[in-house]
Amino acid sequence: MQVKAKLSNLRTAPRKVRQVANLVRGKDVIQAQSMLLFTVNKSARNLLKLLNSAVASAKHDFQLNESNLFISKITVDEGPKLKRWHPMSRGRAYPILKRTSHIVLVLEEKNPSTKEVKSEEKSKTEKVKKEPVAIEAVKKTSDKKSKKIKSKIKSKK
Repeated sequence: MQVKAKLSNLRTAPRKVRQVANLVRGKDVIQAQSMLLFTVNKSARNLLKLLNSAVASAKHDFQLNESNLFISKITVDEGPKLKRWHPMSRGRAYPILKRTSHIVLVLEEKNPSTKEVKSEEKSKTEKVKKEPVAIEAVKKTSDKKSKKIKSKIKSKK
């Protein structure tokens, strides 16, 4: 089961965010949370919030266990640039590009739980097995009852 979380238009340059994203790529959720908590970087705080959000949605929406999750994919893409100008002498202006980032975080389970699939398969196979047995049991009981009824009728005559 994949759980996706997105953060758009983060006002930090993608190059700076990628440095922190490379630290936690492929790690367990608990290990990544502890690494991000102690990383001294502005973007680490934002990645930690995104990771906590993804874990919360995995717990709430899909009933997944936090200790069974890991970061399978994390991408940092460039968002729109804010264009500003820095005035210089003699009436000149130099451009300033304030870069933004888009982050996509994907969590997956280490050992996918197949409880639901197994229970559905078992119930289907049990139904198939139980039906003929149940029909035979009804036939046997009806045969016994009919014999008893016939013997009672004969004894009354």
